[in-house]
Amino acid sequence: MSISSAAKRPAGASIRFGQGTESSAELKFISDLGRSLLFTVHPKKVASRVADALQSGVGAEICGFIAELENIGVVSCAFDAKGEILTGFFERERFERWLELLPPQIGYCEADPEQFLLSGTAHQAEFVSPLHINGDIRGAIVVGFADKQELNESKGKLIETATQMAAMSVNLSAHYEAAINNSITRAREEHRRFTEAVLDALPVSLYVVDRDFRIVTWNRHREIGIQGIPRDSAIGRNVFNVLARYPEGKVRQEFERAFRTGEIERIEQQTVADDGSTKYWMVSKVPMRDPETGEVTHVITVGEDITMRVEAIHAVGRAEKLAAVGRLAAGVVHEINNPLATISACAEALEHRVADGAFDGSEAIDDLNEYLGLIKSEAFRCKSITMGLLDFSRIRTGDRNPIDIADILRSSANLISHQKRGDNIEISVEIEDNLPAVNADAGQIQQAVIALATNAIDAMPDGGRLWIRAAARPNRLAIEIEDTGIGIPSEDLSKIFEPFFTTKEVGKGTGLGLAVCYGIITDHGGRVSVRSNVGKGTTFTIYLPITR
Repeated sequence: MSISSAAKRPAGASIRFGQGTESSAELKFISDLGRSLLFTVHPKKVASRVADALQSGVGAEICGFIAELENIGVVSCAFDAKGEILTGFFERERFERWLELLPPQIGYCEADPEQFLLSGTAHQAEFVSPLHINGDIRGAIVVGFADKQELNESKGKLIETATQMAAMSVNLSAHYEAAINNSITRAREEHRRFTEAVLDALPVSLYVVDRDFRIVTWNRHREIGIQGIPRDSAIGRNVFNVLARYPEGKVRQEFERAFRTGEIERIEQQTVADDGSTKYWMVSKVPMRDPETGEVTHVITVGEDITMRVEAIHAVGRAEKLAAVGRLAAGVVHEINNPLATISACAEALEHRVADGAFDGSEAIDDLNEYLGLIKSEAFRCKSITMGLLDFSRIRTGDRNPIDIADILRSSANLISHQKRGDNIEISVEIEDNLPAVNADAGQIQQAVIALATNAIDAMPDGGRLWIRAAARPNRLAIEIEDTGIGIPSEDLSKIFEPFFTTKEVGKGTGLGLAVCYGIITDHGGRVSVRSNVGKGTTFTIYLPITR
């Protein structure tokens, strides 16, 4: 076998080996190396076994394996004459320059120390055998000899044969490792996607932070809604920067407490959206522990929307109060009405006597007229309250048939527009076409709409605009009464449907109108919601089930 010298080497820089003969020991070496590589599936182990076997097999001062493999990177290993693994035995830049110089396709001997690829030992010559992988030279097996005379043809052939075996083995093992890595990557990606899908499917908002307060998980429910933030805008960022709308001090204390105590904490919160609607949340801080050390490494924050639950509790409370008022009304209203009727009758009789001159000449005649007027007006006000109470005590059955909401809303708007106090109010009616029918008592629904609209007009003493809208929603019909009035303070929103609650001046309202409205709608299987911004206006929404 002829051994080529390095390309563009100066004269005398390479040595030609003398002829040698293959021995049974060499054949055994090749056989043993082949068997050991047959079950080697990792490129680094291939490099280690080849370098170790060649160093001892040819009695070299050093033997190094260097290769740059696709999708894996540089694989290298070297053994010295003592059989010890060396580190830092080659320079990466020199190796890359060697590859760029298009080295010879076959093994060659290098005797110029300036051109050596290996370092760390006092060798005088190197035999460089290129590693051919997929048609390209991707590295080399470099064997360094302490004495130039140790090099011969037989050792060169042995090194080249081992190089060919190593090239095939390292290529196969690289493909195997790449396949394993790809399989692991795919499995991890599939597991990540599955975990992400599970978290996204949960009917709660969820995110996870580490000890540096960096967000590592952010599920889909944290992306939607008025306060939603896209996942890409949250992952990897500081939680206090992402949740900038919340007080940092309070949020930091919650996380630090969870990391410190390792205990689950549940906090009930409420938020008010830009449109004035209130949402209630149960926020849980759940510590995650390292299974080995037990240290809290992350904190999961779970936010559950409990608005419907809280509203249901409030609704039960209102219903109980309404029932109590109904029972009270049924028991005492008639008893109250009798003395009221007597007071009113006496006041009217006295007015007639005054008019007939029975008290002419009395110095208190003017006061008498004033007091009688007050007695009558207050008696009539008491009567309006008792009539409202009676309205509670009645069972609202009525005639319930499929009705056209559009006709009821237009009729209600027409009635409201003729009220004297609505002269400076602009009324707009917006109704979707082809609204589905609802099964209801037309008179009661109109009573509820007028009650809400009248309440809206009272909230606009200086004029404004009133919208009456109707639109179809999934499985229900929505009726909106919106005004541009003074609005309702957030602390009053939970009380406005309670009997006798009113923010109007004394004598200008009984506090029963919204309570009656609420009773009518709930009796129809619907519900009433409200959102309000102080100084901007209020929107009441009636939801009624659609007739099937």
